[in-house]
Amino acid sequence: MVTVTEHYDAYPYPERDPADEARRLITGSPSHPLEMDDALWAGARDWSRPLRALVAGGGTGDGLIQLAQILKSAERTAEITYLDLSPRAREIAEARAEARGLDTITFRTGSLLDAPEYGTFDYIDCCGVLHHLSEPAEGFRALRAALSPGGGLGFMVYAPLGRSGVYPLQEAFGTLFDGLAPDARLGAARELFEAVPEGHPFRSNPGLVDHRASEAGFYDLLLHGQDRPFSVPELLEMLDETGWRLARFAMPGLYDLSTLTGHGADLPEADRMALAEKLRGTIKTHIAYAVPEGAAHHAPSHRDTGLVPHLRGVKPDAAARAVSSGKPLPLRLGSESRALTLPARAAPLLARIDGRRSMREIAGAAGLDPIVAAGLWAKIEATLGPWGLFLYSGLLRR
Repeated sequence: MVTVTEHYDAYPYPERDPADEARRLITGSPSHPLEMDDALWAGARDWSRPLRALVAGGGTGDGLIQLAQILKSAERTAEITYLDLSPRAREIAEARAEARGLDTITFRTGSLLDAPEYGTFDYIDCCGVLHHLSEPAEGFRALRAALSPGGGLGFMVYAPLGRSGVYPLQEAFGTLFDGLAPDARLGAARELFEAVPEGHPFRSNPGLVDHRASEAGFYDLLLHGQDRPFSVPELLEMLDETGWRLARFAMPGLYDLSTLTGHGADLPEADRMALAEKLRGTIKTHIAYAVPEGAAHHAPSHRDTGLVPHLRGVKPDAAARAVSSGKPLPLRLGSESRALTLPARAAPLLARIDGRRSMREIAGAAGLDPIVAAGLWAKIEATLGPWGLFLYSGLLRR
């Protein structure tokens, strides 16, 4: 059997070229500082305090580079530890950091199960790793032991329904090509893959694309030797038994049953989220934030007008123009499209969101009555927030 380390030494994932750092920064969820602040610290973290962070299972460095670069650009102090089993993946992550001049990172080669040996951290990133452990619960517990009081976890684990078709092929290829070296496994699997009929669930799943992107993507998707997905109930149960509590999903709207049906409003929240996952059927990964079980935690709210709002993935001027002319803001989620509508009176607020001024200051600059502004902020938060487009953070405020 090919071990996880051998896998990622042969095919580091995702495939990245450090030379590309000169032209683009890959961003996403989890571990964007604005999203972290909103999800874990109610948008009110004191960014004058250094952030001590662990990137556990950092791979070729997407989450690591995003976190370090955004904090550097914001002129915030950080101490970041990268930890991964694969020396080859680490080499790529180090080269990417060097290309950007990121000097706040300490690189370590090792297992995330040993995370507590490196101290405690305000924030832990663990993206795409826990589902590859032979005992995922041990990973969740190790990360919990490495968390400082008041800290939180940003993580991604695979979900089963959006990956329909993956696991039968993984099992078949695993049986047929057991004992082969990684490159031989890849060649044999690619050849056999061409014979998979169009009616196979994998062929019918338009959300599966990694196998087309690169050799590393094909290997990670279809030849991984250790891979288990989590349904919403399984994930919540895992968090509960390992000392964690879900703070929120990065995109809560995906798990909001009311966006799909008016039925089930009287069910417990966990049941509603599980039903939303089943009705959507397209969720490939669960991207979420967690805090220790029993920790005080609350969501940020427009009622705190001292919070600083941000638009993410939406340009303020463009959003304001669309809203002022009565046009919806389009949202594309894989094969799903949504139209997000806001009242035209919200346009002056949207146009003035700059990541530095508070809601109170923006409303004053727009000349809006505080009561009117409060209603508009509530509408903006309720419409854009569930889809990760509206966040609170004082990261850029001085």
